[in-house]
Amino acid sequence: MTITRLTLGSILLLVFASIAFPEKTLASSPTLEYMREIRVHKIESPDQSGATQIRVLLPADLDANKSYSVIYVLPVERGTESRYGDGLLEVREHRLHQKYNCIFVAPTFSQLPWYADHPDNQEIRQESYFLKTVIPFVEKSYPVSQKSEDRLLLGFSKSGWGAWSLLLRHPDLFGRAAAWDAPLMMSQMGKYGNGPIFGTQINFDAYRIDKLLRANAESLQGQPRLILTGIGNFSEHHEQAHQLLKELKIPHHYRDQPKRSHDWHSGWVSEAVEFLMKE
Repeated sequence: MTITRLTLGSILLLVFASIAFPEKTLASSPTLEYMREIRVHKIESPDQSGATQIRVLLPADLDANKSYSVIYVLPVERGTESRYGDGLLEVREHRLHQKYNCIFVAPTFSQLPWYADHPDNQEIRQESYFLKTVIPFVEKSYPVSQKSEDRLLLGFSKSGWGAWSLLLRHPDLFGRAAAWDAPLMMSQMGKYGNGPIFGTQINFDAYRIDKLLRANAESLQGQPRLILTGIGNFSEHHEQAHQLLKELKIPHHYRDQPKRSHDWHSGWVSEAVEFLMKE
């Protein structure tokens, strides 16, 4: 195994050569096809408390001279935990990387991912880690487009919140964000394990979706950039978010049916990716 040292600003990345990653959800062991399509990199960043991974799902016949759209498949659990399934394996199962000829990227996080920077703890800076480590590494290592409209975000539950908050806080960096069955209308810190990540209510308020929507309403006119699908654990949040988007006259894609189980493999991913890649 070889180690490559890369410096991205002040960030030291330790990138290990591609290795097989166990398919815990859909198969008992890696296959040659899996190893050709998915590459796994081990990363160390000062914004995380331990080593993390970046998995990259590539279309067949990757052309290094092309620039591909990239969809970031945002996790809902820390590390490689998979109680709610594995988003990248769901994408691969449905061959969405082939259908849309794009690259899918799934990073991991040391702590429960809420896609925020803790106000004091330098090892819980999830937003900074994603923006300053994950994205630069992917764009340095793979032939992905660096146009904002070609950086796309996919998530559900916590990572649905994360997808929207990342786009709303950085509208010039991302093109579209899809959230499925996510607690988008939270107004108080402390639910679903987010307290240790946000740290304070003041910090949480800087990531609140409702506040960010109101602040960005004017800049979100034009083509729909926000995708809201699914009915499940957080149907009330989705209905309220949909009403707020209509009130603010923000174009968006909205689907509230059918009701599905709260995991990556309940059938919603294909539709969400279709909206993300919609011309």
